[in-house]
Parts: sequence; C-alpha cells; structure tokens
Amino acid sequence: MGYNEVMARKSAIMKSSIQIDYSQFESGSIAFDYEGMMEKVGYSLDEIKEIQRSTGVGDTPVYELKNLTELCRKTAPAGKGARIFLKDEAANPSGSFKARRAAISVYHAKKLGYKGVIAATSGNYGAAVASQAAMLGLKCIIVQECYDSMWKGQPEIIEKARKCEAYGAEVVQLSVGPELFYNFLQLLEETGYFNASLYTPFGIAGVETLGSELSEQMRQKVGRDPDVVVVTTAGGGNVTGTARGLIKSGAEGTTIVGASVDLKGLHMASDKQFNKKSFTTGHTGFGIPFATNPDRSDVPRSAGRPLRYMDRYVTVRQGEVFYMTETLAQIEGLERGPAGNVSLAAAFSISREMDEDQIIVVQETEYTGAGKHIQPQLSFARENGIELRFGDPAEEVPGKSIILPEHPSMIKAVDLDLDKIRQSYIRNCMAKLDIAEEVSEKDIQYMAEETKVSKLEVEKIIQSLRGRE
Repeated sequence: MGYNEVMARKSAIMKSSIQIDYSQFESGSIAFDYEGMMEKVGYSLDEIKEIQRSTGVGDTPVYELKNLTELCRKTAPAGKGARIFLKDEAANPSGSFKARRAAISVYHAKKLGYKGVIAATSGNYGAAVASQAAMLGLKCIIVQECYDSMWKGQPEIIEKARKCEAYGAEVVQLSVGPELFYNFLQLLEETGYFNASLYTPFGIAGVETLGSELSEQMRQKVGRDPDVVVVTTAGGGNVTGTARGLIKSGAEGTTIVGASVDLKGLHMASDKQFNKKSFTTGHTGFGIPFATNPDRSDVPRSAGRPLRYMDRYVTVRQGEVFYMTETLAQIEGLERGPAGNVSLAAAFSISREMDEDQIIVVQETEYTGAGKHIQPQLSFARENGIELRFGDPAEEVPGKSIILPEHPSMIKAVDLDLDKIRQSYIRNCMAKLDIAEEVSEKDIQYMAEETKVSKLEVEKIIQSLRGRE
C-alpha cells in the first residue's frame, strides 16, 4: 500500500470504481473521443431531468435582479446596463448546483449495485454527494484537503465538512499536498465504492440540465435566450455542462463567459499559501491549470473541458466578490455564499458594456452558512496577515490584501487572453509527441474542437511553438 505501488494501480482502481474503460477512447496520440466518452452516460437529457427531480434537484428559480440592474445603470454610460438575471441554484437540496452532478453519479452507483460512493472535494460537491447518498441509502465518504501543516483549517472548508457529516457522510480531512489523491485511491480500492468524481461524464451530464432549464426559463420570461451567460469556473465542469445544455436547447447564439477570482501568485499546493486565499474554489489557481490541462483531475480523462465552450474568460478580485455578496443581500434580499457570487461580480461589470435591452444571466448561486459567510472569511484573512481595507480593488495583491471597492463603479472584470490560454493548452498536447513527430490531421481536428478555433489557427500555433524550439 505504499505511495508508488498505489499510484501504479490507479488505472485499474479507476476502471473498477467507475465501470468506464477510458482506454477505448484513446487514439494513441493526442486525440481522444470526447463525445464517445460522454455517450457512456447512457441517459438522455430528459431522463437526467427525471432522475434529478426524483430527489428534488433542479427546476430552480430565475430572478430578475431589478435593483442591481438599476445600480449598474447608474455607474454605466448612457444607454448601457443590460438586465441582470440570476439562476438560484442555492434552492437545490444541498444548496448548490453541484447537486445536479451528484444526483446522476449517485443514482448510477446505486443502479450498478455499489454499496457506497466516495468523492475527493473540499467544496460544495461533498455536501451534494452526501445528500444524494442519504436519499438513496448509500454509504458516503468525502475526502477533503482541509488544513495546512499547522492543522489550521479554512472556515469555509470546515463548514462544508459539518454539512457533509450532517448528511451522515464520513469525512476524511487531510493537509494540503499530494496525499489527497493517494488516500482517495486507497479508499476506493479498500471499500470497493463508486468514484463519484466531479469530472466523470455522469457529473458533467448532470449540469447540462442547468443550461437547458436556463434557456427554457428565459424564453418563458422574456421570449428569447440570454445574450450572455456568466459561469464561475474552476475545474471547468460548470462551464462545460451549462454550455452543453444551452446548445442542446438551441441557444447556440448565447455568449459563454467564464469567471474566476484572481489569485495570481498564490500556489494552490503550497502549505504556506494554502490559508492566504479566501476562496477555495472558483479561482484562477484551478481555473487556469484546468483550462490548459483538464486531465489533471482525479479520472483518466476529464469530462470538464472549458476551452471547448468559453467565448471569453474574465477575472474579478476577492474584495469585489465580497462587496457584491453584501450588495445582493442588502438591495435584493438574497443572502448567498461568496464563492457563488464570483459570476455575479463579473456580470455586474460586463453589464455596463452591454445595451439596456440586452440580457445577462448569472448562472448559479450557492448557500451560505457559518463558515462560508463574509465575516468569518474576512476575520480568517486578517488572522493570516491579510490587509483589509476599502479602496481601489485594482490594487489588491492576492495573499497580501483584500480591497473592497469604495464605489460600485470600481468593480471591473479583467479579460484574460484566451489566445494565450489556447496556446498553453496546445503546448501541453504537443508535449505528448516527440519533437520531430508529425501532428496528424485527426490530432489537429481534435485540438481545434478543444480550443474552439479553426484548424488553420491550430496549425499556426503549432508552427509558432515549434519555431521557438
């Protein structure tokens, strides 16, 4: 059961715990059959909706944030300020959109005869899996990366552990480092439980209903699809599933914007920096590496592939998200957790670029609770030497300061260069080949689909990368 021995068995452990042979989708080079993998879900969109409804998941409301829209227009140029709508995923049984992912994974585990499910997550997904397992009578283990080496835990993660335990799950808490995946594999092998990973086809297919519902609800409310949907992105599954659902509903003209909290400069696997951040998900520490290398997840091939679907990628700062969380509560009467308001902060900024007759939708919210609330988050930051003040959020330095905007006009989403992110993705793909090896037509087509650009553009990027070598 040593580290190297367990890691050497990971492919066999994964196959046994998911019942998917990922090797059947491989081509032997760069390309793999993504859509073929997604078809292994085995349920239609309508069947997935029925599965979710059987445990109270989905059919969450959409609200028009009229007061927030009015505030936005006061800070926007004349004629600007799109109508802002919000899909309230906190209405799901476990309090977040992750219930959609968990519902399909846990249902499938029970269908296959597994006695329990395991998920490696420090976020809302753990509570979602625990909730669904309780409903379907399965045992549940949640593995969390929770503490630094001084055994100091983040209030948000500890809050989520309490929620998991309230649903009857066993929670295994670990310090930051490579032991998470090792312990996860050990538990899968020892228990024989189902791997309810965030990144299996089942998890992503569960999010497709969110995009589908959103399209249907907006057509009912305003007679058309939204112009823009803003999606918080970390591992990429939220963007992927929502976009696929929108596309399946015919909303192909909707612009998909990914949004992350800017935590540039903080290393997510650093023990010393682990507690220097106030967001455990929805930040660039996950968003960027998972966009450029999605298969760094806990399954052989991740079904969350955000570059296939994003039209734009923006960042917002921690202070801006905390500010918008307070604003949502105080002028709209909706108190929701900060991490779920990343896309709200981005949408508030992007709305000012759009015309008044256009529509922008904030794709999800999350529940709030004792450890997820603004005050414990900010108090924890102060305890860890973070400067807190009002001022210009543009001056915020991750790990050193959290700056709340002095005025809502200071909330400004910053565009990331998607072309550079695409280049990084293609560079990672090319690393799988020998320097002199030719890239096949199939590989070029695959990379074009993965990055949402033309084959010609992929060829130009490859030439540029090889020219640097």
